[in-house]
Amino acid sequence: MVVAAVGVSSEDILADLGVKDSKVLSAKERERLYIILRKKCRVATVKLDAQEIDIVRQDMTLNEAVARAHAQVIDKLSPTLAYVDACDVNTFRYAEMVKNHLELPCEIVSEHHADEKFPVVSAASIIAKVTRDRVIATLAKKYGKIGSGYPSDPVTIQFLNSYIDEHRVPPPIARKSWKTVSAILAKKTQSSLGDF
Repeated sequence: MVVAAVGVSSEDILADLGVKDSKVLSAKERERLYIILRKKCRVATVKLDAQEIDIVRQDMTLNEAVARAHAQVIDKLSPTLAYVDACDVNTFRYAEMVKNHLELPCEIVSEHHADEKFPVVSAASIIAKVTRDRVIATLAKKYGKIGSGYPSDPVTIQFLNSYIDEHRVPPPIARKSWKTVSAILAKKTQSSLGDF
């Protein structure tokens, strides 16, 4: 998981760049904007690998883990105001979660689809997505075709199935606490029980 923050003195800095939610941009356009954003803005990222997420999940929900990561990147930039994309159904509760993890005071504006509403959050989504894609590319060099790592990706599901078939455990690059992994393991357990 990658969480990013982009700090700007004024949103005018982003006005003519064409930043949008990273999901609607091509990989090539994200890469182009990534380079520009790194030059023009202050940028902070936090990366949590699968094992770190599994450890964190023993003490908190995934939403709380994301809120903590949001707080970490905000603290790195130390703004007085930060916009965050709320991953909790309750945007106010999510803002409070982020605030509870902050070391420095900061006003938090928490919104659903903030990456579509606020250019600075769009810029952060681009930084996070490019950083994540680069991590996935590095992992693919070691593990082969792993796909995007998203549960909707058939390549990812095929990789997980094949790896678990061969090793009887999930790969170290997959969260054991991920519902997708749990479902695959449960299905394989049911299949092997049916063999008796």
